[in-house]
Amino acid sequence: MTLVYRAIVLFVLLLVISCQFREKDFWKQATAALVVVPLVLRLLLIK
Repeated sequence: MTLVYRAIVLFVLLLVISCQFREKDFWKQATAALVVVPLVLRLLLIK
């Protein structure tokens, strides 16, 4: 179950990062960066 959870988090993380680099607006990039931080922590199972 943990592997499935981590795979889903990794998939969402990769989508957010790809959208972050394609985005031109700085504030949308900054928002995506704020979303990336909790996803990375969840991927590493850090609370």
